[in-house]
Amino acid sequence: MTTILALDLGTNTGWALLQPINPWNYQVISGTISFKNDRFAGGGMPYLRFGKWLNEIEQLSNGVTAVYFEEVRRHLGVDAAHAYGGFMATLTAWCENNNIPYQGVSVGTIKQYATGKGNANKQAVIDAIKAKGYNPKDDNEADALALMEYAKIKCCV
Repeated sequence: MTTILALDLGTNTGWALLQPINPWNYQVISGTISFKNDRFAGGGMPYLRFGKWLNEIEQLSNGVTAVYFEEVRRHLGVDAAHAYGGFMATLTAWCENNNIPYQGVSVGTIKQYATGKGNANKQAVIDAIKAKGYNPKDDNEADALALMEYAKIKCCV
């Protein structure tokens, strides 16, 4: 049985965990977590906190067996690109260290799967995820839930 962690990486990371209860049922836990830095912390602290959070998810879930993350190819700003690169590097190193397979999925693929349109806006993804019975608090959580739904079909469940 597979436990999938789906991530919309960023300073405000959306996450969704698909965890088996038994061979026929799964539970979904999701949310958004902030890794914003304060002015007194060093520049690497968000990534250290992210790595610590990944370890906590691993322990609480009794083992993540697959990780999917939203693979962003274009950022509107340099800061966002740098932050994404740091989170992706932290995530992939953590996965390698823990022998957990990981895969990036393009934004367009996730949107196409969730809404039927690869260029759907944030609200369309939120609406599509709500139509599946979820109640995301923001677009980051909605993106993670959409990715989890995609991974559930494509991976192993």
